[in-house]
Amino acid sequence: MSHFTRITASLRPIRGAVIFFLLLLPFNAYGAPTVTVAAVGDIMMGSDFPTPKLPPRDGGDLFAAVTSYLRRADIALGNLEGPLCSEEAPAKEPLPGRRYLFRTPPTYARNLKEAGFSVLSLANNHARDFGPAGLEATRKALSGAGLQFSSKKGEIARFDLHGVRVAVIALSFGPPPRSIVFPAQPLQEIERAARDYDLVILSIHAGAEGRGALHVAPGEERFLDEPRGDLVRFAHDAIERGADLVLAHGPHVPRALELYRGRLIAYSLGNFATYGGVSVAGESGYAPLLTVELAADGAFLGGNIDSFRQSRYTGPQPDPKRRALRLMRRLSSEDFPDSPLVIGDGGRIAVKK
Repeated sequence: MSHFTRITASLRPIRGAVIFFLLLLPFNAYGAPTVTVAAVGDIMMGSDFPTPKLPPRDGGDLFAAVTSYLRRADIALGNLEGPLCSEEAPAKEPLPGRRYLFRTPPTYARNLKEAGFSVLSLANNHARDFGPAGLEATRKALSGAGLQFSSKKGEIARFDLHGVRVAVIALSFGPPPRSIVFPAQPLQEIERAARDYDLVILSIHAGAEGRGALHVAPGEERFLDEPRGDLVRFAHDAIERGADLVLAHGPHVPRALELYRGRLIAYSLGNFATYGGVSVAGESGYAPLLTVELAADGAFLGGNIDSFRQSRYTGPQPDPKRRALRLMRRLSSEDFPDSPLVIGDGGRIAVKK
């Protein structure tokens, strides 16, 4: 055996291992890197205010049915509806039927980490239920669990994935900053972020609420006489400024998907894990898990809707009837008939050829 032959033979196992490793990397058919995002709607893991409504085992089983879906994505994102704190004094008084307050123990942050979440939105109307101290305790609990977050205070969650720089920015309604009711400031921030990052992902808490808000309404939406923003216009303007994926929540029901300039908009991901504190009757109990595949330049490559369902005192469970998928497919067709999205019976989302 020649010296060259011996060297070649010795390299075969290494070459095979390298090829196997490369096959595992998230590249598309053309060899460019891709980023996979798993996204869900509202999360409230039980509240001990004003009376305890907490899950058994400190909520350790709440996400058992969805962990495998979340962990296989590069980024897993949800809206944390309510603070993780132990503050005694609420920032406002509860009003039956109109205003609810939540307070979840800080130790529950570990449930989010173990489930596979990597970033949480804190830009919502419950993040300050227990004032600035409650919000600061939430930040501390999430940081301690190794989770990133973004809120109206201005944090950007940052990821470097396969050489792709990703920013996640959370927005809501209400007063500035980061309010889509006052769009000038957040649109300027999005434009700046688009210059600094390869991908910009938005998490937006906005829109009317309830089963009467299933359809995406043009113009400004309102709920209980409060302006909740013009979600369609803001999403379109944000994409024109450089946003690559818009993930909305807040209506407590799933809504349509739209493809705008090659970028995906989810107008509401509904409720996902709202243990005992939010109505889960009818469509409010449909809990979609949206997975999105993005090119390195932000273009939508494909995705999937996996359907789960909530009962009042449970976490999300697989829904063999695929009600979230069927609802979102119908609403997408009705609200955006010209959108080129095709949503298959199994939940696969593709672009019409």
